Amino acid sequence: MEITTVRMTEARELLALVPHRLGFRPRDSAVAISLRAPRGRVGLVVRVDLPHLADPQEGPALARRLLAYLGRDDAERGVLVLYTDDDPRRDVGPAQRAAQCFRDAAEPSLGDVPVWVVTSSGYLSLDCVDDCCPPGGRPLLDLDSTQIGAQLVLAGSAVADSREDIARIRSAGAERRRTVARARRRWESHREEALVGGPLTLASWRVDSVMAWREVVRRMSMPDGPGTRVPWGRLEAGLDDRRVRDAILVALVPGTGDLPERSVAGDAEDVESALGAAMARIIDPAHAVTPPEPATAVHEAALEGVVAHGRVGVQAPALTLLALLSWWRGDGARARVLLDGALDAESGYRLAALLDDALGAAVPPGWVRRSG
Repeated sequence: MEITTVRMTEARELLALVPHRLGFRPRDSAVAISLRAPRGRVGLVVRVDLPHLADPQEGPALARRLLAYLGRDDAERGVLVLYTDDDPRRDVGPAQRAAQCFRDAAEPSLGDVPVWVVTSSGYLSLDCVDDCCPPGGRPLLDLDSTQIGAQLVLAGSAVADSREDIARIRSAGAERRRTVARARRRWESHREEALVGGPLTLASWRVDSVMAWREVVRRMSMPDGPGTRVPWGRLEAGLDDRRVRDAILVALVPGTGDLPERSVAGDAEDVESALGAAMARIIDPAHAVTPPEPATAVHEAALEGVVAHGRVGVQAPALTLLALLSWWRGDGARARVLLDGALDAESGYRLAALLDDALGAAVPPGWVRRSG
């Protein structure tokens, strides 16, 4: 989550930045941008659906919520960017209503907010009525030749064509998934036997499940690829156990050593203590660490592998951990899509609900608040 300085006289630079900050090209959207002091540093970038902001009943409350996010980001000024197919200056439609709704909410704290529009063929200022913005706007090609855009591309930033594409995980294929399903069912039956066998037997099953995570991570780290016999099924079954899932969450944080294994081998207080310490390093600015690369990329690949090889539509644990990693990296857009998938799979999934609250309140990870 880099802080980028953009001068307000360079509207096209700001418009070129937005898709890179979101990770995808918005459509039918309203994007509120926080500009911090000094020198108009770009802070929070928040997207909502344009029809929602334009809605007479829902729009005012949504606008106030967006302004609250910008206020918590210490915004000195703000900009609203609307993405719609056609030039909205011709009549009073959704774009005009959304802009007015946002401006009414912003006026007490931010004053007059500039509104820019990106259409299917151009970009323009909503308030421009003379030759500065011709009908249909200035050419979109102008946004492809900006200094900020060039810098971001050279830095490896990529923009997906749609919101859904930023979190799309390709299936491993029916035959491979059937093989993994058999392994998952065997490991699930071992858990049922462990429940009958007592606490020590169950603890052993949980430790072995965490070791399956270690093995998947080791294989995903191999330069020639993971190869065959990756324990996807064992890991998928393990993630369905809350204490195993929490131990794997702990393993995502650097410096935890064998704490994940020890936490599932002990009592419930051990795993709660381990989870609290790990979450503090993600959330609490006083203890926060940045997500380590390339370890985080390997962890994401491992969890994506679980989703790709596992059951369709029931991957709330893996999707939630993936959303957490994305949020920790500062990629709120991808985190939002992954989290929606987790909540679609299991609406009452508690860890997903907690992360949903953080995203809904626009709370950044601890390292961003520490450095911001």
